[in-house]
Amino acid sequence: MTDALKILLVASECVPFAKTGGLGDVAGTLPRFLQKLGHNVVIVMPLYSLIHQAKYKIQPVIQEMNVSLGHEQFTCGVRKTTLPESVPVYFIDYDPFFKRPHIYHNDDYSDFPDNPVRFAFLSKAALQLCHELNFSPDIVHANDWHTAILPAFLKRLCKDDHLFENTASVLTIHNIAYQGRYNYYYYHYTGLPAEDFTPDKFECMHAVNFLKGGIFFADMVNTVSKGYAEETLTPVGSHGLDHALKKRGKDYVGILNGVDYSEWNPATDPLIPANYSVSDMTGKQNCKRALQKQFGLQPLKKIPVIGMVSRLVEQKGFYVLSECMEAMLNNMDAQFVLLGAGDNKLEYLYDSLYHRYPGKAGIYIGYSNELAHLIEAGSDFFLMPSVSEPCGLNQNYSMKYGTLPVVRAIGGLNDTVENYNQKTGEGTGFKFWELSGKAIYNTVAWALDTYTNRKPHFKKLIKNAMKQHFSWENSAGEYIQLYKKAIMNKRNRSTKEKYL
Repeated sequence: MTDALKILLVASECVPFAKTGGLGDVAGTLPRFLQKLGHNVVIVMPLYSLIHQAKYKIQPVIQEMNVSLGHEQFTCGVRKTTLPESVPVYFIDYDPFFKRPHIYHNDDYSDFPDNPVRFAFLSKAALQLCHELNFSPDIVHANDWHTAILPAFLKRLCKDDHLFENTASVLTIHNIAYQGRYNYYYYHYTGLPAEDFTPDKFECMHAVNFLKGGIFFADMVNTVSKGYAEETLTPVGSHGLDHALKKRGKDYVGILNGVDYSEWNPATDPLIPANYSVSDMTGKQNCKRALQKQFGLQPLKKIPVIGMVSRLVEQKGFYVLSECMEAMLNNMDAQFVLLGAGDNKLEYLYDSLYHRYPGKAGIYIGYSNELAHLIEAGSDFFLMPSVSEPCGLNQNYSMKYGTLPVVRAIGGLNDTVENYNQKTGEGTGFKFWELSGKAIYNTVAWALDTYTNRKPHFKKLIKNAMKQHFSWENSAGEYIQLYKKAIMNKRNRSTKEKYL
């Protein structure tokens, strides 16, 4: 093995092309930093109809590529573009699977029933593409359940394929709640042997569980923060996969997602109305005024603004927040801004606040990168009441923008935010542990009280927060060590099998 690794990263989403959560951020950002370190990374993802091909200069490179999946043959096309740092991105072009209005689900948020076939096809197509490109990867990096079948493909279907004879696999779990559990019927599409449909591999309550199988077959498994790695070793935190993860022992680790500070930095951000830094905070007040105007809030300089940018789903704590949201708006001298979309019930619930609390609540149902940057820059606090949070990125963006996070102490939120010490003024934000409306209410009240009555501490917290640095350079270095350990595990396993 040379120092420079050849890495194939396969994901169901990737920024800036398609994104629903942190998986997309990692898939589009980590490869750029790996490439900076001198490694050779290739990204493979689906060509969804929602991707703007002209905008991203996506061009056809292979008109017809044959992919076998189980007993079926598919013919797809391949298109390509390039990310910064000259990272190639290949798109699997197959309309029957990917020409749909959403990535994973119908308009009513029910999963596409053929999701296991769609993403098993993506995984198999990525391996076939390696043949077309004559690209022999040292590492195949799978992400979440959608591509978790890749390690099994490598060990079972590619065991005699010389292109992959030295290829090791890594599986990153971005959110263990989504495991790819489907009827056993779909296992036949994989082409994997029946003996792998067992409780220690793909079988789960007589159904197939793609993430579980990936955990078994991958040479290394990781998740996106050390705190979340610990939580997923419990029955509740793992959604039932704790035994599978515990069996991996030291081959299961947590690596915190990084922040791309070339995009998220108030000193250079082109999307905010005024730039500022820890040494000159003047511009933050300009951003606050612009935020208040944008969301129809009263232009009051001394009233704190609490911001949120999130998917409106149960996991992010929005049902729990609804228990105390109106009490906060009625009783607290603060303004509230929300940017997000998701659950239809939650969209309706929070959108109604704009009409019932004019000038105090600003709501935008949908997503806008420009508004996300404005909220980070113009808010005084950023609220994240998550039920679970594998890593979380917005709390790290917020700290860099001098916007103090108010978070539930879970997963990556607990790893990255230091709780305010009211005696010393140390800390970078405000934490609560109990999952309840009362806990959210009391912690927000504590933060607002600090804003009003402990100004020196509030300013100290902002300085502390803005000095935090969660760079992708550090995280990419940890991934390189993870890859090298996966390669070592692959070699050791191959040596054992040779002499059995």
